[in-house]
Amino acid sequence: MVRDITDIERFNDCFCQPTLNKMVAVGNLAFADVSLFSQREYNLYCIVMTDADFGDIYRNDSKLEYGRGSIFSVRPGQKLHAELNPQVNPRGKILAFSPELLVKTGLGRDFYMFNFFDFDIPKAIKLSSSERELLIDCFGAIDTELHIAEDSLSGHILRLCISRLLSYCKRFFECQFEEQGRQQSDISRRLDKLITNYISSGMAQQKGQPTVSWCARQFNLSPNYFGDLVKKEFHITAQEFIHQKLIETARAMLSNQNYSISEIAESLGFAYANHFTRFFTGKTGMTPSEYRKGI
Repeated sequence: MVRDITDIERFNDCFCQPTLNKMVAVGNLAFADVSLFSQREYNLYCIVMTDADFGDIYRNDSKLEYGRGSIFSVRPGQKLHAELNPQVNPRGKILAFSPELLVKTGLGRDFYMFNFFDFDIPKAIKLSSSERELLIDCFGAIDTELHIAEDSLSGHILRLCISRLLSYCKRFFECQFEEQGRQQSDISRRLDKLITNYISSGMAQQKGQPTVSWCARQFNLSPNYFGDLVKKEFHITAQEFIHQKLIETARAMLSNQNYSISEIAESLGFAYANHFTRFFTGKTGMTPSEYRKGI
């Protein structure tokens, strides 16, 4: 029995279909062997379009919110499984392609644009009827190309078809991203308060400086998605935002002569005062002592 989906041939085994291309395949969920829905680790990139709510789907043990006309992605190293609803037959499509398809190709050169593969959002992207039709056309074009006799342009056309599908996914993801961004419009206030409370509560002193991963968890978001949300809102990285907040707090504490530089460093989560001094100097162009003298 196939356990992990390590290559296209094993992917095709789950659909009882021949391997037409060693790096690309399209699977129809209606024809999938039930074993596909057991937990599998994938060594492939996948785009999954669901045409029915056929049970609970888990990606890396996190339950996905999805429904008819939804899409979500899977990247190499992720695990996927479903607890099927016996009353509903699985329906949908899966595009799977090997990371080898990206090596020294135009698709590989432009693949940085499809960063939605890195966002472990617990919601699949909900498609409108017109968006769904566009993706059905994309899946169809890829499947058609796979069944055409191979010639000198086959690889090029196949990658173009995949790029088109991924580009639409990128567009639909960004629409959802912007909508969620509007829902999180108070992120500035919430993040500012979050970091302030982290420092004032003594957590920085006990556990070190707040990290991007820790902040993301407080918003119930993946670090990558949280980072993009912050960058979209503030035009700086999440790490830079945290650093700005540390500098802001340090300046406020330096204005109070009751705090020694060592105490400030400890309060902000620095293990050693010289680490804080180096950090502060790098960000402001002056040492904490010089800043304090200039106040």
